[in-house]
Amino acid sequence: MSFPALRMRRLRRTSVIRDLVREVKLQKSDLIQPLFIEEDLTADTPISTMPGQRRFSPGSVMREATTLADRGIKAVILFGIPRVKDEAGSSADVAEGVVQKAIRQLKSELASDVVVMADVCMCQYTNHGHCGIVRNGEIDNDETLERLGSIAVSYAQEGADIVGPSAMIDGQVKTIREALDDHGFKDVAIMAYAAKHASSFFGPFREAAFSAPEFGDRRSYQMDYSNPDEAIREVALDIQEGADIVMVKPALAYLDIVRRVKDRFSMPTAAYNVSGEYSMVKAAAREGWIDERSAVLEILTSIKRAGADMILTYHAKEAAEWLG
Repeated sequence: MSFPALRMRRLRRTSVIRDLVREVKLQKSDLIQPLFIEEDLTADTPISTMPGQRRFSPGSVMREATTLADRGIKAVILFGIPRVKDEAGSSADVAEGVVQKAIRQLKSELASDVVVMADVCMCQYTNHGHCGIVRNGEIDNDETLERLGSIAVSYAQEGADIVGPSAMIDGQVKTIREALDDHGFKDVAIMAYAAKHASSFFGPFREAAFSAPEFGDRRSYQMDYSNPDEAIREVALDIQEGADIVMVKPALAYLDIVRRVKDRFSMPTAAYNVSGEYSMVKAAAREGWIDERSAVLEILTSIKRAGADMILTYHAKEAAEWLG
């Protein structure tokens, strides 16, 4: 058929009809809320570069996770900001570490009601801000692997459901899978930051987590954003090494990568709607240039439409309220 017999607008006439024929539906269960926990805080502190987000004190994480669960957000990913930083990131894998204690509390009190994920990296724990062990001004890939395995195991010991290696160190997924299995944590899943790009959109996060590099940058281990075929190779390698979920980070400037990953591998696929993407929306909404609610829901739907099964986003809490 063609016009006038075919009229595409027939199925757009009312909101009820539009709901019936909607092809991609954003749900609360698609969303994962990142949480920053700062060991030295006694009260929550606003993050200036990320309006609406806070660094949580160790004593308030449970309250926030409970609020999120009540709104329908049943998954969180934890980022720790320790009291002590050193060259080896020694506080990242101690039993009384900031993330370890938070996992322990969340899993003991919320049990199976919330999926607890923990980011496995060293940048928040090192005094130089890089994601691994530095030797002669460069990341020592293989020496870093041992530390990442130890950190992942320490999270699993406290009850983490999923660990998320984000350092972009070659072999990190294989090393972590072997370390988890060797310690009896065969059921702990790995969400690999498989295609994590060296992006300008990470800026607000680095301020939030006090993790900006003291020298150089991370381009020697994070991906070049000009290389989509390399991104597919990175994802393939992480799958071979044992990843249960693969992630593309950031999301908005990389929707083509999300689509290619989903089509190529048919794996559970995550996308991280990162801090800079979040803060741009907040800044534009503050100026009255866009309607924040409409923009956020459109952005999150576009990420899901591209192929993401789950979305890590700082908008999760407010999006859950808007989704009703």
